[in-house]
Amino acid sequence: MNRNTLSFLLSLFAPVVFGTLMLYIFEAFDGWHLSDVMSIAFLFFVPFAMGVLNTWLASYAQSQRRDVSICLPWASMALFLLISMGLGMEGWACWVMIFPLFMVAGTLGGLTGRWMRRRQKHGKTYVSVLLLLPLFISPVEQWMGKIPGRYKAYTYIDIQAPKNRIWPLVTRVSNISAEENRAGITRWLLFPQPVRAELDKEGTGGFRKAIFTGGLVFDETVEAYRHEEFMRFTIKANPYDIPSTTMDEHIVIGGQFFDVLNGTYELEQLNGSTCRLHLYSHFKLSTTFNWYASIWAGWIMEDIQDNILQVIRRRAEGR
Repeated sequence: MNRNTLSFLLSLFAPVVFGTLMLYIFEAFDGWHLSDVMSIAFLFFVPFAMGVLNTWLASYAQSQRRDVSICLPWASMALFLLISMGLGMEGWACWVMIFPLFMVAGTLGGLTGRWMRRRQKHGKTYVSVLLLLPLFISPVEQWMGKIPGRYKAYTYIDIQAPKNRIWPLVTRVSNISAEENRAGITRWLLFPQPVRAELDKEGTGGFRKAIFTGGLVFDETVEAYRHEEFMRFTIKANPYDIPSTTMDEHIVIGGQFFDVLNGTYELEQLNGSTCRLHLYSHFKLSTTFNWYASIWAGWIMEDIQDNILQVIRRRAEGR
């Protein structure tokens, strides 16, 4: 095995070892409030440091190739993903959502390492500082605290059926078969899928229970109600009742980072044969990177809502 091959293998696998070690450290010190995997320190600065390592440890000729400095970090990230999932340190859904951010940060690190290789003076010192940077930034970020944010997910669907046929399908949803369940991104992320919704009475104060696969249950209380027109309800999910195998702890609904607050159905008569069913919800995020997390949370909530609306339409239209 020649020297270039050894350099390439070192530059590929050393960042994986570094990333795995950082993941272990961040999770180990989470209880001390000194670190958090759900932080900019981990989600940006760890892959950035991995990218720097990629090009710093490669041979000089390899490090100066633009394709190597951009793409080699992606290969290390993919290996890191597989190892962390294999060791049970992180779940599939979490990785899918953070991997684009990892790729961008890793590429920036790779390009930074490429630039540093051209200027070797004090290079080792700078690399050492960059590798330790996540550990320095994390306590400061934890001290500053998470930034709570409230967001809205809005969906609607047009249904060729009268209100009196649609509304009973809104208030109570009977068992949804696998064939009826046509979720998109949530199914791909292996999120729990809707099974049924039960309501003890129609009207304000009614108790509604939305049941999903994997033991996920939402307790809903009707706050406002107008028959065949409007229903608003609070949503509460107890994260301690959700089996650990159902959702990753970092994205569990009702956990410290993500919670759904309420939902609203509105039924609007468009013309003599068509009604529009609106469904929107408000959810809360508490991270230091809500600007990114809100994109994924919005997609997930809209996919869940759109799936339910499509079930109601097919049933109301007799399809």
